[in-house]
Amino acid sequence: MNKRIVTMLVLVGACAGLSACATTGEVEALRTRVDALESNVSATRADAAAARTTASDAVNTANQALDKANEANARSIDTETKIDRMFKRAMHK
Repeated sequence: MNKRIVTMLVLVGACAGLSACATTGEVEALRTRVDALESNVSATRADAAAARTTASDAVNTANQALDKANEANARSIDTETKIDRMFKRAMHK
């Protein structure tokens, strides 16, 4: 049992020792990657903001078109009602 514990401690120590050592080059490479990722995140945020603006403009345009369509529909119904009244008057004469 004691031998197992010692073996485990040696393995854990070896893994910790090997994984904890990083060269300056590796650290710089990681910093470069992090900087590139931060730049990409900033660009993505800017793109998302532009997309939100475009989507908002599209919604406004769609709402204006819907208002015009509703107005045209109301006029159409009004015109249809007037034509029906005129037809009924003509039929009664």
